[in-house]
Amino acid sequence: MSGSADSHRSAGEAAPPAPPAPVVPAPRTVENDDPLDRAVWRLRSRGCWDDAAALLEPHAGRDAPAALRRAALLVERCMYTATGWAAAEDALRTAEALAADDDERGGAACERGHLAYTATVLGVRDRADEARSAFGRAAALLAPAAAGRALLDFRRGLMAEHVADSPDSARAAYRRAHAGATAHGDDLLLSSTWRQLAGLALREGELAEARHGFTESLRIREELGFLIGTAPALAALADAAPEAEADRLRTEAARLHRLMDGVPTWLAAHLTTTPADT
Repeated sequence: MSGSADSHRSAGEAAPPAPPAPVVPAPRTVENDDPLDRAVWRLRSRGCWDDAAALLEPHAGRDAPAALRRAALLVERCMYTATGWAAAEDALRTAEALAADDDERGGAACERGHLAYTATVLGVRDRADEARSAFGRAAALLAPAAAGRALLDFRRGLMAEHVADSPDSARAAYRRAHAGATAHGDDLLLSSTWRQLAGLALREGELAEARHGFTESLRIREELGFLIGTAPALAALADAAPEAEADRLRTEAARLHRLMDGVPTWLAAHLTTTPADT
């Protein structure tokens, strides 16, 4: 799996909405009719971020959207693997330099914030202030109905939950992200908002709500073929499942984790602990 051995690691996601749970539409395929998009998705979904970024490289030096997509891939690699920081920084600088309108500038700022957040939560370096500043800049640039706004809301939720330890603020951000992802048909983001909201429900002892959200997250990822994110989804559902089912889910998560060469790297510790320890 070229480009994935050094590209695996994940930082935070988890759960479903509380009150009336939003309806998740039937997942669309992430692929479209463009052969390049299909190839990039196939590689990304298997954790081959380097190879996916290489496909975009010929376009990324002059085309702002391609530069931003390439930067996002390399930032995601950092999240899954805690490696590749210099390459992600270089790609981000290119995307920032090419950005020509508010959507492109806002998208680049969102990726800048996510890279800083990832470095912070993975213990590489405390860049929380940089993350907040970048997310604030993205919020000022992206219109409320912009396609990139839902992802920004989600990432601000991650900051609230995992850096500021403010579950109420995180829940509000995740719900905004969930609504935005639903409106724009972003099924991969929906899988993450379900999971993050479910994680908050689990913390509060709402097992039925947590299990529903984790189940939705897993279902979407399996239907989309997002293999790199399936083992974490299985492990998350196991935390809200009865003991016999939890053992089966963790066994399957461990099998997939080995198949993906131990990616995401943080999952290994989770699979060897009990829910009470995590």
